[in-house]
Amino acid sequence: MQDEQQVGQLIAAARAAMANAHAPYSRFAVGAAVRLTDGSIVTGCNFENASYGLSLCAETVALATVNAQGRFADVTDIAVVGGAMNAGEEALVTPCGRCRQIMNEAEQMAGRTLGIYCATPSGDRILDLTVADLLPHAFGPADLGIGPTTKS
Repeated sequence: MQDEQQVGQLIAAARAAMANAHAPYSRFAVGAAVRLTDGSIVTGCNFENASYGLSLCAETVALATVNAQGRFADVTDIAVVGGAMNAGEEALVTPCGRCRQIMNEAEQMAGRTLGIYCATPSGDRILDLTVADLLPHAFGPADLGIGPTTKS
C-alpha cells in the first residue's frame, strides 16, 4: 500500500501512457503504470491491431516490459487509467480477465500483495483494489509448485 502522493504519481504515469495508446479501432485508450521495489515506474498503453485478437492491453504491455527487464518479482503496485478517446468522459476502467490473471502471476512471483489503483483520467475517482478483489480463487504459479524464488 502506497501513500497518497505515491499513488498520485503512479496514476499520473498511467495517464501519460494512455496518451500514447494505439487504439484506432475501439477509440478506447488505456494506460498502465507499474511501480517496482526501487521506486522506478514502467508504463504501457494498449496497442490494437486490425485483427483485434492480436491487440495488447496496457497492463500486459507494462508487465511484459518489466519482465523483459528481469524485474517481474519487483512489482509492488499498478495503476490503470482509461477511457474513450476525445470524449471527455470520466470512465473508471478495471483490468480485463487476462490482465487480472497476469497481475496474479506477478503478485505470486513477487510474494507480496500488489496494490491495484484504477482511476478516472482526471484522477477524481480511484478504486484501491487487490488482485484477490479482482480475481478471487485465482489459479497461478503456487498451484504448480512455483513460488517467489523459483523461476522454473
